[in-house]
Amino acid sequence: MGGAVAGHDLRMPALAAAGWLTGIAAHQVGGWVWPAVAVAGVLAARRRSPTLVAVAMVAAAVAASTLLRVQAVSDNPVGTLAQDRAAATLTGTVASDPRPVAGRFAEQVVLRLEVRTVTGRGRTHRLATPVLVIGGQAWRHAALGATVTTSGVLVPADGHDLAGVLTSARDPAVRAPPDAWWRGAATVRAGIRDAVAHRPDDQRALVPALVDGDDAGLDPGLTDDFRTTGLTHLTAVSGTNLTLVVGFLLLLARWCGVRGRWLLLVGALGIVGFVLLARTEPSVLRAAVMGAIGLVAMGVDGRRRAFRALGVAVAVLLLVQPGLAMTAGFALSVLATAGIVVLAPPWRDALARWLPRWAAEAVAVPAAAQVACTPVVAGLSGQVSLVAVVANLVVAPVVGPATVLGLAGGLVALVHAPSGRLLGTGAAWCVGWIVAVARRGADLPGAALDWGSGIVALAVLTALCVGLVLVLPRALRHPAPGAAVLVLLVVVVTVRLPTPGWPADGWVLAMCDVGQGDALVVRAGASAGIVVDAGPDAGAVDACLDRLDVDEVPLVVLTHFHADHVDGLSGVLDGRRVGALETTRMLDPPGGVAQVGEQAAAAGLVPQLAPFGVTRTLGAATLQVLWPPSDRTEVGAADGSRANDASVVLLVEVRGVRVLLTGDLEPEGQAALRETLAGLDVDVLKVPHHGSRYQDLELLTSLGAEVALVSVGADNDYGHPAEVVLEALSAGGSEVLRTDTDGDVLVVPDGDGVSVATR
Repeated sequence: MGGAVAGHDLRMPALAAAGWLTGIAAHQVGGWVWPAVAVAGVLAARRRSPTLVAVAMVAAAVAASTLLRVQAVSDNPVGTLAQDRAAATLTGTVASDPRPVAGRFAEQVVLRLEVRTVTGRGRTHRLATPVLVIGGQAWRHAALGATVTTSGVLVPADGHDLAGVLTSARDPAVRAPPDAWWRGAATVRAGIRDAVAHRPDDQRALVPALVDGDDAGLDPGLTDDFRTTGLTHLTAVSGTNLTLVVGFLLLLARWCGVRGRWLLLVGALGIVGFVLLARTEPSVLRAAVMGAIGLVAMGVDGRRRAFRALGVAVAVLLLVQPGLAMTAGFALSVLATAGIVVLAPPWRDALARWLPRWAAEAVAVPAAAQVACTPVVAGLSGQVSLVAVVANLVVAPVVGPATVLGLAGGLVALVHAPSGRLLGTGAAWCVGWIVAVARRGADLPGAALDWGSGIVALAVLTALCVGLVLVLPRALRHPAPGAAVLVLLVVVVTVRLPTPGWPADGWVLAMCDVGQGDALVVRAGASAGIVVDAGPDAGAVDACLDRLDVDEVPLVVLTHFHADHVDGLSGVLDGRRVGALETTRMLDPPGGVAQVGEQAAAAGLVPQLAPFGVTRTLGAATLQVLWPPSDRTEVGAADGSRANDASVVLLVEVRGVRVLLTGDLEPEGQAALRETLAGLDVDVLKVPHHGSRYQDLELLTSLGAEVALVSVGADNDYGHPAEVVLEALSAGGSEVLRTDTDGDVLVVPDGDGVSVATR
């Protein structure tokens, strides 16, 4: 235990691993972790090993820190009021930037508040505890570090790091502005945005994300492309950001003649400044520590020192922020840093036998980080990126210039706006290359391999990664094996491999598994499909269309503008020929309408209203709009039920199969349809509103549908689908298929009826 393996001292990493595992156990089983810690301590004492004693002490310290933190957050007046779902008034400090999120009926704003006083049930308490606030648009202007007062209803939080969630929060009343350093950081962040405000949308959004983690303006489709190509770390605050910024600052200091301990002071001030700029959230503190380790690795004997420093850093971070043990970002940062420090040097040395050293380093570093992180990434996404190493390799030359130019542009813009824009243009050109790589890489047929996130799948993947780590140093010494692996990878990535049995021959309708939302495809030809709704996730609908081999979309119909039906639109538009886009007559909510308009304009489309009562034929499909009537056009804010009840309802026929697609139509609209469409008979029914309990069951059961489709997300918060609805459909003779349990669903003509296939 106290020795070295492959030139690395494993004592500090052993302390870190013990603390990490103990932290996870403490979060999962609470106080039951103490017997295991006590046994470890007894064994260490008997062995009289200083290293084992240190391991036991670190484990005990992390367990105590974790349990105390959990108790402090949950066992306080805010937690008690949250358990009672009580109304309360809170005063506290804004602890995170406001972030807009799609609500059930309208866009809301979410942020963290460090509560200092809470008043509820007639009593006022002073304390310090974090709360998540969900409020209206006025919260967009809540400045980080400001002291505000608000009120709402407290409800329990899901995780251990929050005392509660304040829902329906009233607009904040500012009691005190942010301190000077927060105002300064906000000014620099605004300067960075201003320096690239004249550039195209993707570049304008990516530069702030790359420099300081300000990713609020990123297109969801681009975010999915970054995830597919393994470039997500560029859109969030990471150790790489700090290493680049502070490394450049140290280089400038050396040019100015700064030496010795003064350089350490410059580096320390640079780290503090970066943390303030990127926000003092746990993820930023973690990134700062990992970035500091990266700077250590650049020095003399840096690799060995960085490995020891990584172990110390992990242990200290877990003591200060015990919740990090349960976060994926922490795991990815630690594993990536460990991969670069431990795996990259021997891989680089092996490649350097037949490649220039700079090229060997450029390949080894991203490859080592990717292999180390692959099991965790697969556990989160269910995919393994096959283009990540190459994508990171080809963008590496511009990441540094983009980061430095973006920050410099933001600082200079505060003094001289034209000069700031000039520097910002240079940064935007650099990120333009990154955007191009992400989009082109994600479009490759084999960019990502669906792997699964189950225990067996991840165990197999971990074993494969370990085997790769053992084999690669020997295999990379010679060009032939490396070239063979490269050729195989190119073939797999660029040639679309068939999925046996999918899609089923002759399918006419597909219900895509996109989570809590709708995305359906009516087959109009060999490679063509009419898309009805796009779901909440651009990547999910894009992947479903890829699996169906749909390259041409003659028509997109958005039944209404709620996020779970329109947020994935960019995934439909990406890389496909789209003929037209039609929407409901109720232009609400405004945020969804604006988003659809922007994305349609970028694709050269003009949204049109779905023509009521008109029957059309597109390829193999015939469709008619049954709802809403032409006199229901409305603009502006309405409640969610009215927007649902204005959903476009389509009657579709393909190869003799009749389908009723109902969007989120409410009981009132369903009853109106029942009166006007008496005697309507269909083969397939798309159940309205994800199987909500609010249905006109008389209509649904009168249609005689052989198959009823429910598009719904697993473990959703709405109770969809309702058991009473499923029972009524089944009792009426319908076979019910659900995306949360069946995945993608295909409808296939089968003699006089239909059959289904699932994936």
